[in-house]
Amino acid sequence: MTQFINRREDIVAEAICGLVAGSGGLLTRLDGLPHIRVVLRTDREPAKVALVSGGGAGHEPSHAGFVGRGMLTAAVCGDVFASPSVDAVLAGILAVTGPAGCLLIVKNYTGDRLNFGLAAERARAFGLKVSMVVVGDDVALPDTPQARGVAGTLFVHKIAGALAENGADLATVTEAAERVIRATRSIGMSLDTCTVPGAPKEDRIPPGQAELGLGIHGEAGVEQVGYTDARGAMAMVAEKLSAAMGPGPHVALLNNLGGASVLEMQVLAHELGQSSIGAGISHLIGPGALMTSLDMRGFSVSVLAATGADLAALEAPAAPSAWPGVRAFGAVAPLDLPDGLKPIKPLPSAHPQTRAFLTRCCDILIAAEADLNLLDAKAGDGDTGSTLAGAARALIGAMDALPLADHTQLFRAIGLELSQTMGGSSGVLLAIFFAAAGDAASSGASTPEALKAGLARMQQIGGAGLGDRTMIDALHPALEVLAEGGLPAAARAARMGADRTASMARAKAGRAAYLNEGQLRGQIDPGAEAVARLFEHLVQD
Repeated sequence: MTQFINRREDIVAEAICGLVAGSGGLLTRLDGLPHIRVVLRTDREPAKVALVSGGGAGHEPSHAGFVGRGMLTAAVCGDVFASPSVDAVLAGILAVTGPAGCLLIVKNYTGDRLNFGLAAERARAFGLKVSMVVVGDDVALPDTPQARGVAGTLFVHKIAGALAENGADLATVTEAAERVIRATRSIGMSLDTCTVPGAPKEDRIPPGQAELGLGIHGEAGVEQVGYTDARGAMAMVAEKLSAAMGPGPHVALLNNLGGASVLEMQVLAHELGQSSIGAGISHLIGPGALMTSLDMRGFSVSVLAATGADLAALEAPAAPSAWPGVRAFGAVAPLDLPDGLKPIKPLPSAHPQTRAFLTRCCDILIAAEADLNLLDAKAGDGDTGSTLAGAARALIGAMDALPLADHTQLFRAIGLELSQTMGGSSGVLLAIFFAAAGDAASSGASTPEALKAGLARMQQIGGAGLGDRTMIDALHPALEVLAEGGLPAAARAARMGADRTASMARAKAGRAAYLNEGQLRGQIDPGAEAVARLFEHLVQD
């Protein structure tokens, strides 16, 4: 996999230099690259307890991204997924420790414990006051004697950092850190492994599977499980956490392991609130990339049974921009729609034949979802099938509320439904199409003539016409022959129109208008294909 790096050997040093350069003078680094890689505050105060953390690189923004007032005083960075050396840790301790002493916050991995532990011993030999706490918050392997340290470490950084910033002594800060560690639990899940720079990617998670309880260094999880959707994934994570959580409100930290999109993380935040532990979560940190595993396409959830003092410390100001803050978590009542936008619901009415016909149309579009997406991906953003199928599913769900026995009102009701449930330009245009068809039908036009009137209005407002490489290239010829030739003639005309779009040099409307001739050559427009398939399947029935 191609990555934005230079040499594998230089990636950590160059990343540190980039972080420092963009800090606006708030951060600096110790001399000594490439072996000594320490990021530290420029505004550190020797009279206050210093907090030093770190570990292998690859977890950014942890740990260097959390150096700043109210959190860490320094972070010591190793190679990717490898502990920093004893000398590097010692350099960080010596650089920031004053009379108030220093607390080392270490994740529970053998290399980190040994290197930070020995550095602490050597620092004490220099006469410095140094304490060390080890975070082991991972509940994935309940029977292991040494739980791994993962994203819950950030609770310790923030709470201990707030206490140190307020002038607490080393014993108080250490005691609070140990208490937070005991009250923190975490677990993660991923759909894919990470890509270590300069190394081949390990593909151990097959399609349709997810790994539950994997480590932040790409270690295998406790089990591979079938993946269906975000709700099911969060339910499995919540089940593991629930078994380890005590009573009372908790603060949750929703962490992006590096490769999940912002949109996915917001969906997971919603599912966290709906999960079996959702009612017990009073505040949320994130969602965001806080302790990543390079580009791993997964997430983790950490929970802390926070005291009032802990919550105050989490809410205290902190300088690092990577810290997202903590906010109250829970459902928020939506505001009513403004006057004029509240839908006027027509009186529902039954008509079995119309219901069956509409349902069949929707089923055809739903069945074509994957094929249309694939076709659209060759010339667009790959969502035509999902957009149409989503609207079809919504229409099926609204069937009981439609005026099926009154076709004039039915056209208008379908247009209203599409305007509310179907996104993109297609939703607007089809809403216009059906609303105008309803207006024409109310004036006495037959169904074919009403549909032609709807098409004319859609073309007038949308600006597309025949030959512009849109759904109109199939819909227009189909409606022209529908009245006289019925569905068979309309299906033939729609197919011919859709196929012609493959030879059209340029699109003149829609997203495909931004593509060149080479990208479009030989590709049928997905909207036109949807129209053609709809008519063809109706004829087959």
